[in-house]
Formats: sequence, structure tokens, C-alpha cells
Amino acid sequence: MKTLRHILLGLILIISGISTAQVINININKDSTKTVNPPPAAPPPAAQPPAKVEEPEQKTETFYGVFGLRFMPTFSSLKLQNASGNTIKGEFVLSYGGGAILGLNFNNNVGLEIECIYNNLSQKYKDQDLERKIHINYLNVPLLLSLNTGRANTVNLNVVAGPQLGVNLGSSVTTSGSEGVDTVQAVLAVKKSDFGFAYGAGLDFGLNKSKTARLDIGFRGVFGLININDKSKSIETNQYYILEKAHIETYSAYIGFLILF
Repeated sequence: MKTLRHILLGLILIISGISTAQVINININKDSTKTVNPPPAAPPPAAQPPAKVEEPEQKTETFYGVFGLRFMPTFSSLKLQNASGNTIKGEFVLSYGGGAILGLNFNNNVGLEIECIYNNLSQKYKDQDLERKIHINYLNVPLLLSLNTGRANTVNLNVVAGPQLGVNLGSSVTTSGSEGVDTVQAVLAVKKSDFGFAYGAGLDFGLNKSKTARLDIGFRGVFGLININDKSKSIETNQYYILEKAHIETYSAYIGFLILF
């Protein structure tokens, strides 16, 4: 009986040991299969706005059309000769002219302009105690390069220069005085055209808020490059040419009104 009891007790212990081991093993397996929560992920960095790339500033050129009218008091200088063939100096006589201007400025500083100007050139001199006065009418067309400190500024200083073509519209000579006798006839013969160099400077002032209406004042000079005396026609023995080797020189002031468009 003791032996049987010992056997049963041993079987119980064996069975009991296996079960305990299994339980321990199962518990270990359960613990190992437990999910460990990972630490919370760091939030993604805030999105940075793309860097602003500065583009090079593009300079836009502004074109200006120019239209205007001018009044031009003018003095002229010509080389004259008397009946004896001697060169004499004529006296300045104030004459008048006027015209229109049409121009294009490529930017605020540089432009081209063409003008159409009527001039009545006058000069007087004494010959044989008589006073003679000559008149030559020209239609002048200068083409000028214009340099400006700022065409659309409140005050603009401009300088112009360029060639000028002149067309003779007619000429005449008048004689006055009773102290002498007009025994020799003075002939004023002028070529049909003239070519010269025009130059000048001026100021124009903006008159309105947009500075497109402008007061225009300045100086204009012209130096003739060809001799305007026309000796192609024969003259009588009692006649003589008034003009010698005459190159026109004129000096004008002007005042006018301009519009920028």
C-alpha cells in the first residue's frame, strides 16, 4: 500500500510539474506577445514657403509723340554788295516766322523731330544815298535730333541739332529815300532752295497735372551751307546783284505750345 501510495504521489507530482511548467510557459508566451505601444511620433516640420526669387527689374521705355506750334521772331544776316561791287554790311531787321513741330521721343531723353517753319527774312542797307530793303520768304524743314533732361518732367531742358532744307517762296527788294537818284537797278536773285545746319536749345514747362500740355520757349540758329545767290541769269549794264556770296544766317527766339501724346 505504501508503494502504491508512493507511485500515485509521484504521478501527481509529475503531472503537477508538467502543468505548472506549461502554465509558466504559456504566461511567458503571453507576456512576450503583448504589444508595446511605440512612443508618439514627432510631428512633421511645418512646411516652409518657397523662397521668393527676385526677378531683375525690367525697364520699360516710354514713347512720346510731340506736336506743337511756335511763333518765331527772327533776325537774319546776309553778305550784300552795292552798285560799285563793294561788300557792305546790312542792318538787322526784325522779321517774323512760325510753324509746327511733330516729334517722337524714343524714351524720356532722346527723340527726333521734324518742323515746318515759314520765315520772312529781311535786311536793309544804304546804296547811293538810297535805302534798300530786301525780303526773302522761306519754307524751312529741319530734321533734328533732340536731347532732353526729361521730356515728361515738370521742367525739361532740350538741345537740338540737324540738317535743314529751305524752299524759296519768293523774294523782293524795295527802295526808299529822296536824297539820291536810283540810276542803277538792284537785282535780288535767290536760288530756289537752300540747305543748312540748324541748332538750338530751349525749355518747356508742364502746365497740367499729367505734364502733357507744355509751354515751350527757346533759341534757334541756322547756318546756311550753300551760296543762295543765283547768277544764272544775265543782267543789264545798269543792273547789279545785291547778294554776294551769301550764306544765310538766322537767329530766332521762339515761344510755343506743345502737346505730348
